[in-house]
Amino acid sequence: MQSNTRNAQAFRGFGDVCRRLVTPVLQALGFLLLSLGLVSPSLAQQQYPNRPLRLLLPFPPGGSTDILGRIVAQSLSEKLGQPVISDNRPGLGGYLGLDMASKAAPDGYTFTITSLVYASGPVTYPDMKLNPQKDLTSIGQISEAPNYLVVNLGVPAKSMKELVDHVRANPKKLHFSTSGVGSTLHLSAAMMNSITKMDMVHVPYKGGGGPAMTAVLGGEVQVIVLGPAAIQHFRAGKARALAVLSDQRISVTPDVPTAKEQGFDVVVAGWHGMLAPAGTPRPIIQRLNKHWVDSANSPDVKERLEKLGFFPRPGTPEQFTDYLKNETVRWQRLIKEINLESARG
Repeated sequence: MQSNTRNAQAFRGFGDVCRRLVTPVLQALGFLLLSLGLVSPSLAQQQYPNRPLRLLLPFPPGGSTDILGRIVAQSLSEKLGQPVISDNRPGLGGYLGLDMASKAAPDGYTFTITSLVYASGPVTYPDMKLNPQKDLTSIGQISEAPNYLVVNLGVPAKSMKELVDHVRANPKKLHFSTSGVGSTLHLSAAMMNSITKMDMVHVPYKGGGGPAMTAVLGGEVQVIVLGPAAIQHFRAGKARALAVLSDQRISVTPDVPTAKEQGFDVVVAGWHGMLAPAGTPRPIIQRLNKHWVDSANSPDVKERLEKLGFFPRPGTPEQFTDYLKNETVRWQRLIKEINLESARG
């Protein structure tokens, strides 16, 4: 019995020794794991990027956003040392891509290109429950670009005035295509129609330079207001440009007169910028912004953009945030003025 008691006491003593030895080790291990958990976001940012990135393009291939997006993706790939994969996700005039971006992980590996639909989307697509100002964060503006009034070759108009006269004499006989309700192309055309008192039927497509322009070339519709993606088509003689909707003629298309020259005060430029999911770490936002600003200011990228009809507008994330706020106020006011329900066509 005494032997068993001594054995039990010895065992308890051994256990006490083990606890005294092991407990500090476990505590140290716990603190280590905790500290690793606390610094892991910082380490992730320092290592960023260590895998391919995804750039959501909210329109189909062939349009202005697609063309611009691929230039941006290539430029950032070179700066970041990782592939930037262009991912076309068309729908809802470009608003679907913004919604997808807002739901992505805020780790800097998914971002998107936005256009005027950022401002118009909350009004034109309220069911999406997307609040761009809260659900997305600015990386920076990319560019501005003029819009062109372009018609099918079968339209009996060689100038904007002739088109206006023809449409006024034939209300609802001509159709205009856009990249969707509330898109840049839709609101640009709606503004033009409102100012000129033209009554045409709206036909929305899933993209501008691709499906909507193809519809004009094929005669499904007769009229489109489109950005730089239109240039290749009227240069090739496949369509006719009647006006550029800018303050002055554009150097890459010097033969196309402005709407103002023809007596119509229609000035509306398209613009593009980059957004990331809300909550993306600030150092990552700043790094993406810096890389794009450096690229946009380089002679080769600037020349490529301007030859295509885009004018680089690099700036800080804060500057683009202010720009987006102003555009949201401006275009949501216009939507009310032109009566969106009528504009839906």
